[in-house]
Amino acid sequence: MPNAFNFSASPFDCLTQEQQRLVRDHVDLVYFQAGETVLELGAAPDHLYVVIQGRVTQLDGDEVVASFGPDDSFDGRALVAGKSSSRFLAEEEVVAYALARQTVKDLIAANATFGALLFSDLGAKLAAASQRESGSELQSLSLSRVDEAFVRPAHIVDASTDVVSVVRLFQQERTTNVLVRDSAGEPGRLGMFTTNALQRAILLGRPLEQVQVGELANWSLVRVRPSDQVGDALATMLRHHIHRVVVQEGEQVLGVLEALDVFSFLSNHSMLIGLRIDAATDIDELAEAAHQITEMIGRQYRSGTRVMLIARLVQDLNARLFERAWRFIAPAELVANSCLIVMGSEGRGEQLLKTDQDNALILRGGYQPPANLAEICERFSEALARFGYPPCPGKVMLNNPAWRASTGDWARTVRQWLLMPDAASLMNLAIFLDAHAVAGDAALLDEVRDALWTLTTDNDAMLARFAAAIDAFGGAGGWWNRLLGDGAARINLKKEGIFALVHGVRSLALAHRLRETATTARVDALVAAGALSATMGSDLRDALQWLLSIRLKAGLAELERGETVSGEVDPAALSTLERDLLKDALDVVKRFKVLLRQRFRLNSI
Repeated sequence: MPNAFNFSASPFDCLTQEQQRLVRDHVDLVYFQAGETVLELGAAPDHLYVVIQGRVTQLDGDEVVASFGPDDSFDGRALVAGKSSSRFLAEEEVVAYALARQTVKDLIAANATFGALLFSDLGAKLAAASQRESGSELQSLSLSRVDEAFVRPAHIVDASTDVVSVVRLFQQERTTNVLVRDSAGEPGRLGMFTTNALQRAILLGRPLEQVQVGELANWSLVRVRPSDQVGDALATMLRHHIHRVVVQEGEQVLGVLEALDVFSFLSNHSMLIGLRIDAATDIDELAEAAHQITEMIGRQYRSGTRVMLIARLVQDLNARLFERAWRFIAPAELVANSCLIVMGSEGRGEQLLKTDQDNALILRGGYQPPANLAEICERFSEALARFGYPPCPGKVMLNNPAWRASTGDWARTVRQWLLMPDAASLMNLAIFLDAHAVAGDAALLDEVRDALWTLTTDNDAMLARFAAAIDAFGGAGGWWNRLLGDGAARINLKKEGIFALVHGVRSLALAHRLRETATTARVDALVAAGALSATMGSDLRDALQWLLSIRLKAGLAELERGETVSGEVDPAALSTLERDLLKDALDVVKRFKVLLRQRFRLNSI
């Protein structure tokens, strides 16, 4: 029987041939009757168990905190710690492998990845999994350092250099740009002169020998560090609508990274999609570009790009898509006197595959909108539906009069949400807290936000009712069994973990009056403010990353089968490692909810 040991299951799939032989030489078969205790609380375990048949339940008091089925191992952490912190009970007849403690320690000493996957926390497991698969899908070129890409040498000229001399340098060095140094002021500054600036120089109508490049240089350079990832550099270019960035370490300029050079590293073509959005002449062409975003997401995920970077790229592309559509549909005067905002996962920068529309319109105070404003907003909502974003069931869309108003009316609405916090008002407040401006005058959103923070008070009762929504989808006590049970039901990750994590962080951010909207940015700010420990902050970031990643994988699989994206995960489709990471991520959410209940005294509501 030991010869049949499954070395394709985590964490044993990272062992070498020699290490596998060590397992075979020191593994035994054990049997437990239904109801028999496998490992008692506080006991010092002598073996690592790997279930072959049956199921073992992990109990914390009377609460089931985990369940282990075929190919699952336990309790690695107790083996290293020297005693068990839980009780393990055979839920039914169990046949298992028992691997001696000394053998496990020898494997940990010889294979760091095995040790990390066996007993480390979620972050260490994710890092170990990433390192282990560095030779396959997770070795995406988007994870490469900038200085590993083709960084072009920087050609630096003085600001007084004439345009003709620079054009000669263009031809000689086969480049389209030079860096321009202006040492006249204190401190000196560095800019860039490109072929686009050359066009402006020609249009000046002056002899080019008399035009200094400093007159036309762009002095607002965007910089990246050589240690930054290529994917992050691309996201920076997308965000600033530029085609090159300066690579700089401290005061030392190392070169220039061109967008065209990044294309050879990345297969997502996000820059090309952005260019197509900018070049679109009507809604039909925007719709074609919108459908390419989903294809980009699939390529990025399969190439190993981390999910939060994909979300950043998607947020930037969607913002450009929505802005372009709004400008096609709305009159210029309306665009200038309004602010189009997106909310929900799109506002937080955490949307991946297309979900319901969540948007609104803020009008400048005193501005009289067009008489056909309702028609304009309806056309915009219809355009988004063409792009693949279905209408919001709760009508949180600007074609709903309740979600378009002047800054003054928005301020009064926010006041009502705060002072009369019924369930609907608190949910609307949660939606609005994630708002992100995508078109028009972003200062209008800031104006309403300022009113929100002015009205916010240290109202513990209101904050508690707001935070209590973490239990909106019920408790998670039964998901362990659903995760590993025979014929297990599909798991809705938003209901089981993502919503509680996101809303819990949002609640803490509201309590501390933090203006960040992205969940990870809120976590960072909460850690900096001392509202969360660094360990909990790291665990929350890792848990969100994994929950979004595994949901994206399931959604892409549904699209490939021609099905509608459900947001659910089939436990039977998960590998042993994926299931283990999912358990750890949901356990982080569970611990976070305990912290929230204590912070907001939710048990007394």
